Amino acid sequence: QVQLVESGGGLVQAGGSLRLSCAASERTFSYYAMGWFRPAPGKEREFVASINWSGRSTDYVDSVKGRFTISRNYGETTVYLQMDSLEPEDTAVYYCAVARGPFTDGRAPDQFGSWGQGTQVTVSS
Repeated sequence: QVQLVESGGGLVQAGGSLRLSCAASERTFSYYAMGWFRPAPGKEREFVASINWSGRSTDYVDSVKGRFTISRNYGETTVYLQMDSLEPEDTAVYYCAVARGPFTDGRAPDQFGSWGQGTQVTVSS
């Protein structure tokens, strides 16, 4: 059973920062894209950001562009989400996920096959 262990959530004031981490237990996931999702009105999981297997290509939902940065080191299975200029609207449980197959990526939740337990991010106004 693949395990994804998330950490770094918490309570922060608007304008503050948090850094989320997600470590995957399988070394083969170094060849897989990884992403972050959160619930949204009408959606169980909304795409937030993703990074390809090499770390050279990233993608963000428009609402977090310029504020969030996803990163990973080449060959490693830990992904980070640096969240700056946080807004109350960013309050959610954030889920880490790994793509279903190697060398693939996308935004749709069903393109990701393994999920973490989630970490709570709360932004107070």
